[in-house]
Amino acid sequence: MSARRSIADLSADLADRAESFCRQYFPEGRKQGNYWQVGDTSGAKGQSLAIRLQAQDGRKAGSWQDFATGEYGDLIDLLQERLGSVTLKETLSEARSFLGAAPCPSVPHDTRKDGLPNAGPSKRTARARKLFAAGKPVLGSLAATYLQGRSITRLGPALRYHPRVFLRQGEDDPDPLQRAPALLAKITDNRGQITGCARFYLGPSTGGLAAIESPKRILGQLHGHAIRFWSGSPRTDLIVGEGLENSLSVGTALPEFDLASCLTATHLGLFIPPPGIKRIWIARDNDQAGHEASKRLRKHLESLGIACGDLVPTMGDFNDDLRAFGKDALRRSLLEVIKAQGLEIEDG
Repeated sequence: MSARRSIADLSADLADRAESFCRQYFPEGRKQGNYWQVGDTSGAKGQSLAIRLQAQDGRKAGSWQDFATGEYGDLIDLLQERLGSVTLKETLSEARSFLGAAPCPSVPHDTRKDGLPNAGPSKRTARARKLFAAGKPVLGSLAATYLQGRSITRLGPALRYHPRVFLRQGEDDPDPLQRAPALLAKITDNRGQITGCARFYLGPSTGGLAAIESPKRILGQLHGHAIRFWSGSPRTDLIVGEGLENSLSVGTALPEFDLASCLTATHLGLFIPPPGIKRIWIARDNDQAGHEASKRLRKHLESLGIACGDLVPTMGDFNDDLRAFGKDALRRSLLEVIKAQGLEIEDG
């Protein structure tokens, strides 16, 4: 195949071999009807990301969307995220290599779980860092109005506000240049390096989330990482939560605790604990996805010798509990659960 073929041609060729592509680069996924479902762009187990295998109802084969983060694109975009490619040239080289030896889509072949190149942060990670750097303080902004409307008072430097963030409303939106205000939250690894930026698009007239499809979206890499809210000096105890509002609700009731928000159930189960942590409380949603994510994370933590306990809300999530029962009642409830699980809280 000519190296001079356009990106559009390469994307189309990958789409023609979508199922083989999925088996090669996302072996932890599984086929569900006309879609290949996997946890995220890193290839983790789960069902949040769906890749269309055949053209259907005017939608192209190879199109994908991560319903947990709002990200979407074609197989070139997805391959770049999977590889962590620094340059588009590296991604296109890998695509050509795959197409040069790709089997018929109907014939499964040995998948490669290891050996994928990891050249560093992708362009999306670089864009995420640039976007967060352009943000302004949350206090006094529409983002503060949103959080206060949910009874959340725990803030921190991981949060910023931007009045005009680029927004494309859907996969087939012909106008990619719309802008909307957004709460920004930086995603970091255990070294403190920014790997991504979560965007919570807001409605200027309502003070709530924007009335669009997937108002919560992620730019960059989330796998194993989190949005972090430290209470001061490093501690040995950590609360790891699911959604941002869920985690900040627990943090509002327990301001003395360090927090890490993983944003989705899938990524809660994939969280990589920072060094020095001895106890982790898993603040999950009260649903099956949260239960499964908690089990997966608990198994990993126990293999590392980290004690862990579950914090489960009375209602759907801890923000529901905070708004229904108030901060003081939620605090008492959480402390009772922590004490009942027999895990001593280490003084800071």
